[in-house]
Amino acid sequence: MTLLNEVLDKVNHSREKRASFANLILDNPALLPDLLTICSQVDNEKSCKASWGLEFLCKHTLEAIFPYLDELIGIIPKVYQHPAVRPMAKIVEYLTIAYYQEKETKIRKFLTLKHREKITETCFDWLITDQKVAPKAYSITSLYLLGTEFDWIHPELKTILENNYNIGSAAYQARARMTLKKLR
Repeated sequence: MTLLNEVLDKVNHSREKRASFANLILDNPALLPDLLTICSQVDNEKSCKASWGLEFLCKHTLEAIFPYLDELIGIIPKVYQHPAVRPMAKIVEYLTIAYYQEKETKIRKFLTLKHREKITETCFDWLITDQKVAPKAYSITSLYLLGTEFDWIHPELKTILENNYNIGSAAYQARARMTLKKLR
């Protein structure tokens, strides 16, 4: 864990630093449990940086996280700092897209019903609480896909999007408009 803490001290939001950090984890998969431990320390600023690296890793090699989904899904609802919520919401979007849109994927063995239910709950929380637009947008996409399996999600999602459309930012309205069109 000391190595990760030292590296995280040098990580900033730049793509180059996040990529370097993600490559460290890719090259040393044994560090992934320690990375998740740091992500779970939601009051620590390093948890945000760790979340950035985890998102970058998942973007390039989503399968790396599959053996750790129980732990990840347990961490996600506890995250509250925006610099960590945004990457966690993006990871959720990666997972749902992989699960629902990609054929013949390994994720179907790992992302359980319980995981999908917890993701649904967390995405609705992000959608109805005071979050920035990115986690809301990622949640909209995830909920739309989850709604292809769970019948009750689409009507709830539609109601929330219609009720919050006029008070949302331009980016929120764009994502909501696109999703509402699909829901009709």
